[in-house]
Amino acid sequence: MTQPFPILEFDPSSDAALDPAKIIAPHADMPTCVVMCFFQDAIRTAVKDSEPPIQLGSEIGKNPIYVIEHEGKRIAVVHPGVGAPLAAGFLEELIALGGRTFMACGGAGVLDSRIHAGHVVIPTSAIRDEGTSYHYLPAAREVQMLPHVVTTLERVLQRHNQPYELGKTWTTDAIYRETRAKVASRRDEGCLTVEMETAAFLAVAEFRQITFGQYLYGGDDVSGEIWQERGWQQQTVRERLFWYSVEAVLELAKERLQP
Repeated sequence: MTQPFPILEFDPSSDAALDPAKIIAPHADMPTCVVMCFFQDAIRTAVKDSEPPIQLGSEIGKNPIYVIEHEGKRIAVVHPGVGAPLAAGFLEELIALGGRTFMACGGAGVLDSRIHAGHVVIPTSAIRDEGTSYHYLPAAREVQMLPHVVTTLERVLQRHNQPYELGKTWTTDAIYRETRAKVASRRDEGCLTVEMETAAFLAVAEFRQITFGQYLYGGDDVSGEIWQERGWQQQTVRERLFWYSVEAVLELAKERLQP
């Protein structure tokens, strides 16, 4: 197993010292459909004053799992944390609790200023420039979103006449090390966005054989000589993207149940 760099020493064994399925019991109140939303404002609006029946947590504090109903179906709503290790760990725990079909929605930096703030992007694949995914899949440059998932996500947006783009995203662990040379290189490679979790989400989903999709929207602009914040956290698309994710997760769940 020894490689020149430890990150390349992938072990496909499921025999982990900490196995979520052995230390976290399935929860009776846990829906099988889960929306992992990075927008606390959208979560607060969606859940109103409801009490969370389940809690995740870390040294940062408690992370509530709320349950909402949409079209007669129960859906779990949770913030996944920020950064690949924490988000992947929460995804693992959500799977152990009983989640099987997942959508994430979040913002991302853009590598091309033509992608305006608030524009929706479906990440068809992610450049694995983080560490977490290498513990779930053999080393490779990219990890893909399943084509049928992409098709479903497109269908939801088209139904609402929501403009969007398809493209690669660049997942990195180091937001303060997105050098101009790297930004240019990733852009030339076809990346539209940069964020911190997608590659890890996709890798965990493939390893655990659950269904996962994600919407992003264009946020700050890292493509120029000067970083442009562009008011990315005030974009009105955030709440819409949450509800598109709710629709998408229900459709993906139907597909998952089909023989």
